[in-house]
Amino acid sequence: MARSGPSRREVIKGAVGVAAGAVAARLADAMPAGAQPPAAPPVVPIDPTRVTGGPTTAVGSRSPFVQPSRAPVGLTEGTSKTPLQLLSGTITPSDLHFERHHGGIPLIDPAQHRLLVHGRVAHPTEFTLDDLKAFPPVTRPHFIECAGNGREAFRKPRPDLTPQQVDGQLSNSEWTGLPLRDLLAEVGMDAAATWLLAEGGDAARLTRSVPVWKALDDALLVYAQNGEPLRPETGFPLRLLLPGWEGNINVKWLRRLELGTAPWMTRWETSKYTDPLPGDTARRFSFEQDVKSIITTPAHPEVLRPGPRIIAGFAWSGRGRITTVEVSTDRGATWRPAALVGAEHPKSVVRFTLPWRFDGRETILMSRATDETGMIQPTRTEWRATRGPGSDYHYHDIRAWKVAADGTVTFANGEVWA
Repeated sequence: MARSGPSRREVIKGAVGVAAGAVAARLADAMPAGAQPPAAPPVVPIDPTRVTGGPTTAVGSRSPFVQPSRAPVGLTEGTSKTPLQLLSGTITPSDLHFERHHGGIPLIDPAQHRLLVHGRVAHPTEFTLDDLKAFPPVTRPHFIECAGNGREAFRKPRPDLTPQQVDGQLSNSEWTGLPLRDLLAEVGMDAAATWLLAEGGDAARLTRSVPVWKALDDALLVYAQNGEPLRPETGFPLRLLLPGWEGNINVKWLRRLELGTAPWMTRWETSKYTDPLPGDTARRFSFEQDVKSIITTPAHPEVLRPGPRIIAGFAWSGRGRITTVEVSTDRGATWRPAALVGAEHPKSVVRFTLPWRFDGRETILMSRATDETGMIQPTRTEWRATRGPGSDYHYHDIRAWKVAADGTVTFANGEVWA
């Protein structure tokens, strides 16, 4: 006999969908300008083996149950941070790479884009993207970190800070491009050239002076990230990559390189990215990112149950390889070495892990890293004694997390280093 109306199961399924849509609509109304509203909760079949699945698609997507995101969003000038606590392995997904913009994200046609190399060279040349791709490519994993990463946690530490808010201006990718030294050889760099000026193609036209020795060492001109072309927010179609150096000098949307015999002293390296030090001195051109680590789990807002678990996090150094990461589960009284993944790659993120048992007693968790130069991650007190109160960059002091007796986890730097 033919059915005259929907089944009970179909009615329930439809009601769930309507309710989910209404909730999503209300949440969307409350979102700030520029933010993406959350997706409606998925309707899951009772038995997935009895329902035909979805078709192939042009572009893959995450499970609807997995929705990591950068934050905050909607900023033309500012930063959106990577959710470190939600990542696995050592590579940051391209769409979660942190952002830092001074004039918004430009829209650039790669077919029209040119890189001009001029100044102290024998053959000033404009290169197309295809020209650059004709050079032998290399692929290497490296991190990029904003010079101001950690500022919020250092200046105004709060218990409710997450790893994303503490150190989310850090991302690690597999980059593909050509060694900059190959391009400089092609244009016949003058032996007297000691500096080059890199200029971006965004509205801010960010420019930074780069020592030639770095260009001849490990610098890359990259056009691909994690197996695909650069994303617009990470510099499409071309960016300068200076492994281990502060993020702003890895100039995005690169359009010009000028060779010269002295730094240009642009506004980006005078009014910004200069570090005042004690004794009325300052660090200029403080390029390298110092050795650093952060525990990403357990971390706020997790709530732990007594029993075994893994302490895990990231470590990195702009000076080379990470050799050791130590973890303390007793407020720094004792330290144990953690296992490392990815330590064979210099100037790249390492993941560390250590088995631990939470016994229901309050404690403080910390991590500290050591790199191949022997530099050890300092305490907040040690960092301040060296850099002074005026410095606003390169915060790499030890991060701490408090685990309360009830299992709640909070950021504890303000308590430990008060």
